[in-house]
Amino acid sequence: MKKIFCVIALIVLMATAAAYWLYNDFKTYIATPLNFAENSSIIVDKGLSFNGLVDKLKTKSENINIYYLKFYARQTGLGRKIKAGEYGLTPDMTPVTLLKKITSGRSINYNFTIVEGSNYKQLLAALESNQYLKNDIKGLSPKQLLEQLETEYTHLEGLFLAETYSFEKNSSALALLKRSHKMLIETLEPAWQARDKKLPYTSAYDALIMASIVEKETARAEERPIIAGVFVRRLNIGMRLQTDPTVIYGMGDNYKGNIRRSDLRKPTPYNTYTISGLPPTPIAMVGPDAITAALNPKKGKALYFVAKGDGTHYFSSSLKEHNNAVRKYQLSRRKDYRSSP
Repeated sequence: MKKIFCVIALIVLMATAAAYWLYNDFKTYIATPLNFAENSSIIVDKGLSFNGLVDKLKTKSENINIYYLKFYARQTGLGRKIKAGEYGLTPDMTPVTLLKKITSGRSINYNFTIVEGSNYKQLLAALESNQYLKNDIKGLSPKQLLEQLETEYTHLEGLFLAETYSFEKNSSALALLKRSHKMLIETLEPAWQARDKKLPYTSAYDALIMASIVEKETARAEERPIIAGVFVRRLNIGMRLQTDPTVIYGMGDNYKGNIRRSDLRKPTPYNTYTISGLPPTPIAMVGPDAITAALNPKKGKALYFVAKGDGTHYFSSSLKEHNNAVRKYQLSRRKDYRSSP
């Protein structure tokens, strides 16, 4: 019996020592860097189990101890709290910091910018070519896309707010468009409700059309309300807008970088040299500032403006003054002439 007792005591002692060693080894492990490669990441798919996550992690580092990781996850309850997304991995990341990050939901975000003044064809092409977005708009006709947006409008142009949008990898391109359209409405409607009722617009859509013209005429923030003021005064007196960006938009693919006199005379629904009032739809995507300018035009007497060649414009209140400005800035162009900044 004494021998049996000694054997049992020895086994207990060895088991205790082993357990002590294992626990200390475990504690050391969870505080030890996993030595992931620089600039690496891991994608946690929606519904991925913790075991599946460990399998993925094994491909990212040789220092993954599946038993210790699973024990730590059970001990802390973090194994049930992992969140979908893409997470950046760093060489100094330990099991503790790794699990903390993957359960935080603070995944890697990417940015997509809708450029002010771009058109919807350019926007859709940029979305379809973005490697981080799920291309779920490919093949959709303009009518189908409008149905997906659940919008009252019947033309895609100008329906998306020109801003920078943050998204996670493999997010839906359609969802981004829906978010952008929602932001446009949330920007346009309050500005419309707060407008001066004397403005020559019959709807918020008219204001959006004007904002798109202003957006195409200048990239200078300080000039947007001034140019809006010029066009509003023209509308008020029944004068045609005569703005080149509308001509270019109406020409479509026929525009090759230059407007000829014949183009100014050729009627299209968008040629404001041949039609009165506003064109039927916006001609570009707009940012918040252009909407603000269209609904808050600067008062004044100017009815004309011409590009000076340095990114700014010269404004005139009479045709004579305007013609003189055209001769000065257009007919004798400086070598570094540019119509926008």
